[in-house]
Amino acid sequence: MSNAKINPFKIDVPDAALKSLQDRLSVSTLPDAVGFSEDREYGAPLADVKRLVTRWKDGFDWRAQEKKLNELPHFTTDVEVGGFGSLTIHFIHQKSPRKDSIPLLFCHGWPGSFIEVIKILPLLTNPDSSPSFHVVAPSLPNFGFSDAVKKPGFGIPQYAESMHKVMLALGYDKYVTQGGDWGYIITRVMGLDYPDHCVASHINFIPTQEPPKLTSAPVTYLQHALTSYTEEEKKGLARSTWFQSRGFGYNLEQGTKPSTLGFSLADSPVGMLAWIYEKLRDWTDDYPWTDDEVLTWISIYQFSKAGANASVRIYYESRNTEREKMAKARAYIPRVLLGQSYFPKDVVVTPLAWGRLLGPVVFQKAHTTGGHFAAYEKPKELVEDIQSMFKRGGGAYSVTKSFQAKL
Repeated sequence: MSNAKINPFKIDVPDAALKSLQDRLSVSTLPDAVGFSEDREYGAPLADVKRLVTRWKDGFDWRAQEKKLNELPHFTTDVEVGGFGSLTIHFIHQKSPRKDSIPLLFCHGWPGSFIEVIKILPLLTNPDSSPSFHVVAPSLPNFGFSDAVKKPGFGIPQYAESMHKVMLALGYDKYVTQGGDWGYIITRVMGLDYPDHCVASHINFIPTQEPPKLTSAPVTYLQHALTSYTEEEKKGLARSTWFQSRGFGYNLEQGTKPSTLGFSLADSPVGMLAWIYEKLRDWTDDYPWTDDEVLTWISIYQFSKAGANASVRIYYESRNTEREKMAKARAYIPRVLLGQSYFPKDVVVTPLAWGRLLGPVVFQKAHTTGGHFAAYEKPKELVEDIQSMFKRGGGAYSVTKSFQAKL
């Protein structure tokens, strides 16, 4: 049993921070309109940003959104991360009434946050579902209401360590994970480093960007060489090519010079809004964002404990720390059962056969709609996939039985 102290937490943005935001929005300068201001190929449309800035300044009620978010069970705990000392980690912890529920860590990425879990929480914790889950959804270090990391070198293994120690702090010696975006590679490293604890993972981001090789995966290589791609797979590969050629610039900047970009993210609410809003639009499958949804999502970055500038450093550190371990995490991990859900408007969409190179895959499903933020865009579909993986007859039912046997 863990002796870690778990503290209740309430989001309470200071009035001074709200006033500072209003003051900066009031003196913001937007670009002049030109013939391509509304062309999304050039970036965030001027009309959209202008409308959102006006709403943020004059009509958006953060306190109302804060109140709704505070209806969720928020907590913090302190974890020791090797070489970095103690970090205070914020998380949502929603338990199911069913005692045989499976502990599940939901791990977000950028530009997401714990808010991505809100639609799947009631579905995963539903006591009438079989199986059901106890859900833990942290703010990663440098994100949301968790601490900033102030030393260099905090890479994916350290993110994985901090998430693992949150689960241990809650008394979950064994658990499963779910992740997309950075949650994909963080939970992969958790499976690599802590396979006796992280016993299964489900991912909705499968960025296996290279075809299988004859030397490492001869059977899959022959299937790749001899079998024609389906129309859906061709569309997925085209989507991946689009992302690499037309949507990857942010990644290069954040992965090479995050501090330079960080000045803009820290100082300019409008610049930060446009930077993130572009991704919310481009990475989803025509999701009908309301202005208040966008502004709530972005306000979490605006009011984050570490500042929006801190969040982009994960790109730099992932490129420059423990590269050998990162390579292993992107290869076959043998001891952790793996489930995969594919959504056609994700930023990388590869053939299912490529995904089977990542581990003992016990569940795969390709969906016909949906994008990068699956938990938020397609909560019902994602939860059905997770439940199918762990239910009786599913590929990871052995994991479910092991939790039931403890009672």
